Amino acid sequence: MSAEPDFWDDPERAQELLRERGALFQATDIIVRLSQVARDAEELGELAEAEGDAAMADEIAPSLAKAEAELDRLEFERMMSDPVDRANAIVQINAGAGGTESCDWAQMLLRMFSRWAEQRGFTTAMVDVLDGEETGIRNVVLQIDGPYAFGNLKAENGVHRLVRISPFDAAKRRHTSFASVYVVPEEDAAIPIEINPADLRIDVYRASGAGGQHVNRTESAVRITHIPTGVVVACQAERSQHKNRDTAMKVLAARLADLERRKQRAAREEIEAAKLGIAFGSQIRSYVLAPYRLVKDHRTGFEATNTDAVLDGGIDGFIKEWLLSQVDFGSKGGGGGGLPDID
Repeated sequence: MSAEPDFWDDPERAQELLRERGALFQATDIIVRLSQVARDAEELGELAEAEGDAAMADEIAPSLAKAEAELDRLEFERMMSDPVDRANAIVQINAGAGGTESCDWAQMLLRMFSRWAEQRGFTTAMVDVLDGEETGIRNVVLQIDGPYAFGNLKAENGVHRLVRISPFDAAKRRHTSFASVYVVPEEDAAIPIEINPADLRIDVYRASGAGGQHVNRTESAVRITHIPTGVVVACQAERSQHKNRDTAMKVLAARLADLERRKQRAAREEIEAAKLGIAFGSQIRSYVLAPYRLVKDHRTGFEATNTDAVLDGGIDGFIKEWLLSQVDFGSKGGGGGGLPDID
């Protein structure tokens, strides 16, 4: 395929085909390997039965359990049939009303998604962050690179609600905090986006994060406003203004593609999740740490009592239940879901 003379005439299409071929080769390799594990286990089981060797039979269980877990993962990924599900994810977290409490909650969500990615061997990069006035973060953009990152994390789109005894309240009262999560795929070849430079306003400024003297002396951070849509993206992760601009443009393209995707989906849907506000009644999931401990997804009813494990990245159960609910209702769930409005 790649040896054909005209293969690289369209570089974007060529890259897409190579990624698709790589994914198919990977899936085929796993199936071949699992088939071999099953055959080996069958042969070993027959031998153990013939010789009456219980110890030999016990050796089969671990390999079969591992193969079954991998098969479950393949079946899980099969639910993500939209090609864009394989893309990397760009995750934006915005603190809702509530000042310090919500900013701290947004930082807790950032840690949760970072730990989830780390447990899968995915890579993460902070694209932009705005710290809270006292603690935590007001908003942050995190890029997560890994197979099916978007296909998994699209389940996290919406408002997340936290109930706890506030560590910032001397009276130890219970507080409720909100933060919104907005996930888009890094790229979507099915929705080509052309950005007219005349539609952009580009501002440069001094980065506010860590970085030593360089941060204080150079205007390396970049903010890009897409005037027709009002979409604003920023990047201050790199020391180079050019690198920050390239990253911001990539995020902008992903945001504009998501806008177009939602426009197309809105023609088929009566209710658009993007209209939710960060307030009571609009949350997709509640994390209750007091007076009892429970995490509940309000879309699927799925619950977990080990709140520490969930906040440490253990969100696979919630993701799987949501994906299953989308299959049940005949939806592929390929959209980004939309960023809830912040009042």
